[in-house]
Amino acid sequence: MLNQIRTHVASLTIVALATSGSGALPTSALAETVSFEIAFMTHLDMNLPEQDVYIERTSGSNDVYRVTTGDHDMNAPLYATAVEVEHNPFDPKAVGPHPKGEPLGMTLGQWLKHTGYGNYTCENGVGRLDLEFKGLVPNGVYTMWHSFIALPPTDPFTGILDLPLGARDGSESVFVAAADGTARFQHEFAPCLEMSGNWTTSMLAIAYHSDGKTYKASPGSFGLNSHVPIFAMLPKTGEIN
Repeated sequence: MLNQIRTHVASLTIVALATSGSGALPTSALAETVSFEIAFMTHLDMNLPEQDVYIERTSGSNDVYRVTTGDHDMNAPLYATAVEVEHNPFDPKAVGPHPKGEPLGMTLGQWLKHTGYGNYTCENGVGRLDLEFKGLVPNGVYTMWHSFIALPPTDPFTGILDLPLGARDGSESVFVAAADGTARFQHEFAPCLEMSGNWTTSMLAIAYHSDGKTYKASPGSFGLNSHVPIFAMLPKTGEIN
């Protein structure tokens, strides 16, 4: 299934490779620049279950399920879970059932309107992101994450490493949507982002916090109060040419 994951990174404009295996630039590359466009996608775009929003397939059952490609009712109300549910996009059994939590106040169709695009550059060891988002929850609280997953995924799946973008205390990863559901995320940080490699896939992801709170270096409790609507796969350095 992982082979189906497209990078969705378009119009790559490369002057030179900009990252080493540690995420920092080698000395010889400090004057070189890498720049490319980034487009975010939903899990359903990748034929994967949505990980953090749930539907009740049988009314009154108090059981909820992750949304899959077979769920076509865009008017279906979405729910959180009553307990944290760790990410696992590769095991069909992880779809559910799970204990029903609070209603999220939106439909599946509204959730899938999340979109994001923008640019990333790395120059002289400094990374810069300039991203625009639409279809967000109006006035919703979000955080940005630099995440990693083993490639190929472990069996059994051992999870995803989520690091806050920028400062490791999470203070620079927070942004709030406007009343019309738009947001712009601009940030500068060092070292540059770690690209994907032979053993890991590197990603950017945003998390919506349905409780209006953030959790510093932690994304919160997935399913319960933290919900990832879209993410972007980062290319391997060898694919940037």
